[in-house]
Amino acid sequence: MREASVLDFTSALYLGFDHAWRDLPEWTRLTLGKPAALEDPPLTGDVQSELAELIGCRRAVLAPSTLHAFWDLFEMLARRGMSALVDKDSYPISKWGVDRAAARGMPVHSFKAGDWQNLICRAQQMHRPVVVTDGYVPGVGKTAPLARYVDFVKAQGGMVVVDDTQALGILGRSPDQGAPYGRGGGGSLRRAGIEDDRVVVISSLAKAFGAPVAVLAGSEDLVAGFERESATRVHCSPPSQAVIVAALCALHMNRSCGDANRMRLAGLVALLKQGLRRLDLVGTSDLFPVQTLLVPENAAEELHGLLLSRGVKTVLHNGRNPWKARISFVITARHTPQDIRRALASLANALRSSSPDLWREWRQRRDGHELEFRSRII
Repeated sequence: MREASVLDFTSALYLGFDHAWRDLPEWTRLTLGKPAALEDPPLTGDVQSELAELIGCRRAVLAPSTLHAFWDLFEMLARRGMSALVDKDSYPISKWGVDRAAARGMPVHSFKAGDWQNLICRAQQMHRPVVVTDGYVPGVGKTAPLARYVDFVKAQGGMVVVDDTQALGILGRSPDQGAPYGRGGGGSLRRAGIEDDRVVVISSLAKAFGAPVAVLAGSEDLVAGFERESATRVHCSPPSQAVIVAALCALHMNRSCGDANRMRLAGLVALLKQGLRRLDLVGTSDLFPVQTLLVPENAAEELHGLLLSRGVKTVLHNGRNPWKARISFVITARHTPQDIRRALASLANALRSSSPDLWREWRQRRDGHELEFRSRII
C-alpha cells in the first residue's frame, strides 16, 4: 500500500507562486558585481515602478531584505531628529532597525495597539514621532488602524512606518463577499484606501509573491533620500538578477490570476475554519491564511507531534499568555479541499489520542477566557 504524502501547512507562499528556474526568463548574469549605489541591476526600475503603483505610494526602491531597509531607514530618520513609537506587536525585524537607531541616540518608546491614551502620552514627550507598526499580524488576526495613525502624526510632523510583509499580495482594495481579501493584492494601504506621503511601507515579497526581495515605498522625497543615504546600498550586494526576474514574474502573475488565487485561498481557509468549529476548537477569527489554534500550552507540543505522525506538518511556535504555545496551519492556494479535509480528519484523530482530562480542564478554563482571546485576535 502506498504511503500517503506529507501535507505541509508551514509554507507562507500564500498565492502558490514558487518560480521554478525553468519558468523564469533568462538573465545574462546573476550579479553586476557592483553595489546598487553605483548601478541597479537590470529590470530593477520596472519592478520598483510596478510595486509603487500596486502598494499605493509615489515611489519605491528594492532592497535585499526588509532588515536592510529598516536598518537604513531608521538611521536616516534619526539623523532628521525624529523619534520612534513602536507597536509592541511589531515583527522583530522592524524592531532591530529601531534598536540600532536607538543605540545611536534616537528616542524610542513602545505602545500597545489600541491604548490611545498611552500613545498620546508618549507622543507628547517626543519630537516628530514615527509610529512603527505591522499592517497585519497573523496568528493574532490584528489589522493596524493605519488611518488613525496617519491622522495622529499629521499635527506633529511625524510619519507612519508599516511592515506590510504579511498583507502584500493578500489584502487589497474594496473587499466584499466576492473578494473577501479585497482586490489587487496591494496590501494594507490599498485595503484602508490611504494615499499619504507620511506613510512608508516596507515589505518582503518572499511570502505571497514568492520572491526573496524587499521593497521600501513612500513619497518621492523620502525614497530619493533613502537612495542617497542608504549605507547598505553602498556596502552590501544588491538583489540578484534571479530574484528581480522572479519579482517581475510574480507581479505579472498577480495581475493575471492573483484575484482568482486569493478567492480560492479564502475558500480553503473557510473550509478549515468550518471543520475547526465542528471539533470545538477556536482559531484566528478572520480569513487570513495563517490560522492559529487556541490549545492548552502543555498539549500544543504533543498535538503537533501527533499531527506530524499522521503526515500533517504544522507550525509550533510561541504565543501570548495565558496560552504560550500555539499551533498554526498556514494555507496556500496550492492546497486542495481534499488536503483540508485530510488535515481535519488527522486533527480529530490526534485529539482523540491526547489526554481527555487535560482537554476537559482546558475547555473549562477556555470558556472563561474565550471572549478575551477573541478580542485579541480580531
